[in-house]
This record gives sequence, C-alpha cells and structure tokens, in this order.
Amino acid sequence: MRNNESNMRTKKITKAVFPVAGLGTRFLPATKSIPKEIMTLVDRPLIQYAIDEARAAGIKEFIFVTARGKSALEDYFDHAPELESELRKKGKTELLDILKDTNMDSGAIAYVRQNRALGLGHAVWCARRLIGNEPFAVLLPDDVIAADRPCLQQMVEAHAETGGCMVAAMEVAPQRTSSYGILDIGEDGGTIVRAKGLVEKPRPEDAPSNLAIIGRYILTPKVLTNLNRMKQGAGGEIQLTDAIAEEVDTAAGVHGLRFRGHRYDCGSKIGFLQATVAFGLSRPDLGAEFESFLHELMATQKAAQ
Repeated sequence: MRNNESNMRTKKITKAVFPVAGLGTRFLPATKSIPKEIMTLVDRPLIQYAIDEARAAGIKEFIFVTARGKSALEDYFDHAPELESELRKKGKTELLDILKDTNMDSGAIAYVRQNRALGLGHAVWCARRLIGNEPFAVLLPDDVIAADRPCLQQMVEAHAETGGCMVAAMEVAPQRTSSYGILDIGEDGGTIVRAKGLVEKPRPEDAPSNLAIIGRYILTPKVLTNLNRMKQGAGGEIQLTDAIAEEVDTAAGVHGLRFRGHRYDCGSKIGFLQATVAFGLSRPDLGAEFESFLHELMATQKAAQ
C-alpha cells in the first residue's frame, strides 16, 4: 500500500473530469435551450474558465460527464471553419486568437454519459474507465475562482508534497455548513490541513468545523473503487465526499488546501451576478467604464429613495 501511494504521489496529474450533466434548473428558462456551462461570464462561458484553469495546471486529457441536451457544449470546443474563414478574410486576427483558446485537439476531450442523475459521486464514477489507475482531478464549472495563480495549479503543487487525496477548501459562515461538504480537521498546518473525516452537508450544530469543500479535487483511483459500492448518502445521492472520506486513514490520507483566491458560486443567480460584476471590473478593456456606470447607477438609486 505504501509503495502504491508513493507512486501516486509522484505521478503527474494529467487527467481531469468535468461533471456537466446537470439540468441547470436554477437558470430556467435560459437553460431550456442551452447548457448552463455555456452561459457567459462577461464574454466567456463558464466551462472555458474551468478548462483554462485545468490547462494551467498541466492537464492534457479532459473528460466530460454529460447528459442529453449537451450537444452545444461539445460543439463549443470544436473548430468553426466558416467563422474562422470569415474572420481571416476580414483580417480580424485578434478574434482568431481568441477562438484558438476554445479549440481542442482531436482526442483531447472525451465524453461519457450519465444516464441517471444519481449525484456527483456517480458522475465521477461514470468516467472510471477513462481515468484508469492513476490520480486525477475533478473540476466543477459552477465554481469559478479568481486567483493570481489558478486554484488547481496551487493544488497540484501542494499535492506533489502530500500525495493522497486533496480538496480545495475555504471558511464559510457557520450557518452555511449545511450547503457544503465539511472537513473534520485532524492537523492544521495553515495552508494545508489533514482531515480526520469529511461530513456531507451537516447541520450547523453538528458540523466539525466551518472549513468547506468547494469544487476542485485531486483524487486517487481508490476513490473510484469506493464509489463502486454505490452507497447512497445525503439527499439519497451517491456522494463523492463519502467516497473520499474512506481514504482519511490511509498513509497519504486526505488533505484540504486553503487556496488563495476568491470563489464565486455560479450555480446560483446571486453568485453569477457577483462574478459578472467582479470579472467585469477586473477587465482592462471594460473596468473603468463599467465602474463609472455602477457609481452612476448607485447614485441615481440613492437619489430616488
């Protein structure tokens, strides 16, 4: 076991799973015709932020766990010959360069179907044959993280020292623990903590801490073995948190990384609006004009009260 875990510790993380099978019902009616992951934050869809973060962390193979109605998501990463030809004719080289970031090489992306909505753990399990026997990352596109150094890159660097499983973690208000997987902290090293347990969506009075897991993971293939049992957890779903929790007593264990950056929950309307404002203000080409508009808007509203 120790030799296997040592090998896992030194092996590079080159595969990432993107669970994108959700219906996006919080954003109806928009998601009636387009996948939630294609909704744009300023001028890039949510999935592009996740892909760019994965690329920066050294990911080479991208595994999408999809469902019916996600064909637009697949088309987004394909080449658009007619559009590219038109831009080339008009000499719009800057726009062509932007499009290059959306094109994925043949074979870089694989798609697997989650035919039943049985939870995040089940979605990751659906990708098991493509993952094989090596450590892998999981990114939830709903969680958009603004950071000087991409969150997954921070995790990959920390994981090279710890091995085992690693989750991105942040402090949340105690009354909000019931919305997250929560770490039961065994050893707190500041940036990195070692967990002695993980609890999925505990009531505030039962939560072992307020250190919440957010949508970035580095996992060992043993987690997939744990998921094989299809054990139902909170909400009757197959919880990824439960499968990770089974690894806390292994030699390498489970660690949480207090990442440097700000996470926006773009799976909620308020989080999506907050992210739109924050990312709009941070853009050199938009920030000044957008900030001026917001000041004028707030002044107008105050004057009307």
